[in-house]
Amino acid sequence: MRRRLTPYLLALPSWLWLAAFLVVPLAAMASVSTQTGNVVDGFAQTFSFGNYADALGRYSTQLVRSLLYGGAATLAMLAIGYPVAYWIAFRGGSRKSMYLFLLLLPFFVSFVLRTIAWGFLLADDGILFGTLKGWGLLSPDFHVLATSFAVIAGLTYNWLPFMILPIYVGLERVDPRVIEAAYDLYATRFTVFRRVVLPLSLPGVFAGVLMTFVPAVADPINAQILGGTNNTMIGNIIQVEYLTNNNYPTASALSFTLMAVLLVGIFAYARALGTENVLEAAAR
Repeated sequence: MRRRLTPYLLALPSWLWLAAFLVVPLAAMASVSTQTGNVVDGFAQTFSFGNYADALGRYSTQLVRSLLYGGAATLAMLAIGYPVAYWIAFRGGSRKSMYLFLLLLPFFVSFVLRTIAWGFLLADDGILFGTLKGWGLLSPDFHVLATSFAVIAGLTYNWLPFMILPIYVGLERVDPRVIEAAYDLYATRFTVFRRVVLPLSLPGVFAGVLMTFVPAVADPINAQILGGTNNTMIGNIIQVEYLTNNNYPTASALSFTLMAVLLVGIFAYARALGTENVLEAAAR
């Protein structure tokens, strides 16, 4: 009897942690999302599901913009991160640990401070564009801040390591003997990559996309610091509704709407990629 209960007892602390800090807050937020009232008179549970339709109707533009920015940043991170992870895994040699440490080194600085530093770099009269304007290489009206490019660039910079590390782990698990066997069968480098390396690294790609797309879509910092008023994302709206307008039902409805959209996107992505094939590759 004790032997049967041992696994459940060992998992009990994690279950309690998830219940206290995930299930209970989500249940509370779900309840708030269908309430009506205000912060002065209080909120009452009226099961007003119209809060969802109202929130989506008012802020659909910001929701779509967030998905587009997050998707663009994720594609940029994949395009940059896969070659970096590939090089570290197959060309890093004995210095792999040092390269990984350098990759994680910016995380010793606060996320907000790194974004502010990125804003200084992209400023109109900053060290980069200000110098180029002084040399006459750029027009005085040229600017990058307060544009969609600045937001996507900031998201890409801040979340890039979360794309590189899972891909690196997936590439590191590729058996070199399989690659050697492909070369022995006279496969070209491109064929080896397309038919051997890439399929075996799909678990890392799958994890990297999940770890970057979800936080990038919901991130409020980059849009606030780098984007300006015309590039507001859904995370900024939720923050304002909660902390400034004290409109808790609308903010909760927006949060659950974003969660639902992300879950649908994740399941569609997993189905398109082939989750079973990914899990089989990971098991190998």
